[in-house]
Amino acid sequence: MNTNKLQQKFLAIRSHKGFELFVVTVIVFSALIIGAKTYHIPENLLSLMIWLDWAITFVFLFEIIVRFLGEANKRDFFRSGWNIFDTLIVVVSLIPIENSDLALIGRLIRIFRVLRMISIIPELRLLLNSLLKAMPQLGYVVLLMFIIFYIYAAVGTTFFAQINPVLWGDIAISMLTLFRVMTFEDWTDVMYEVMEHYSFSWIYFITFIFFTTFAFLNMVIGIVVSVLEEENQRVKAVKDKEDGVIEIDDLHRELLELKRMLVEMKAR
Repeated sequence: MNTNKLQQKFLAIRSHKGFELFVVTVIVFSALIIGAKTYHIPENLLSLMIWLDWAITFVFLFEIIVRFLGEANKRDFFRSGWNIFDTLIVVVSLIPIENSDLALIGRLIRIFRVLRMISIIPELRLLLNSLLKAMPQLGYVVLLMFIIFYIYAAVGTTFFAQINPVLWGDIAISMLTLFRVMTFEDWTDVMYEVMEHYSFSWIYFITFIFFTTFAFLNMVIGIVVSVLEEENQRVKAVKDKEDGVIEIDDLHRELLELKRMLVEMKAR
């Protein structure tokens, strides 16, 4: 019973908005310290920042312990990929490797601590999960976009290489140039240079922009938004189920089952 009460206390701490806000603040402060270390700073201030960095690491360790102890089933804690990621980041941060050959790895690990913001904030997790689930559908769009890029790059290299070899020298360089056109980075300069030799080459650029920027990128946005909406519905359904909310379809099925039982009883 005492163990259960202790677990409930840690669960209450973990679920408290103030605790979540405190952890997010520490993560932001950690990111600021990482950014500050990229500047030239005095030695005494650098020593203070090292101590602050260790203090942040111990705060993260405390937060991981609270989350672990607040879990009813301790095995469920390590079934979450984000929990495993957070634990590894914190454990590696505790290893004193600042003055060793692995100091660079230690700095990289501390940079990745900023990613813990995703595991703390549910909305960020929802966005990332939606993006990952959209990857299979996005893969086909990217493949189709690559085919269009390749065709247009081959055409561009064939006709425009003698005009400007720097932009159209081979198919790889042409694809980079087309990426510049797709992102509207001074694309009119590229087009007008080609139009001095081929007056109707504007058709080449306009159709390419239509296919890539207007069509394919909007397809990508549509897929991501659709998957995000599905993920929102799934999370809402899970939350309603946990809160004991009965869906209309479930209630309708239960009423039909009850009606069937009443009919059978009357038939007897």
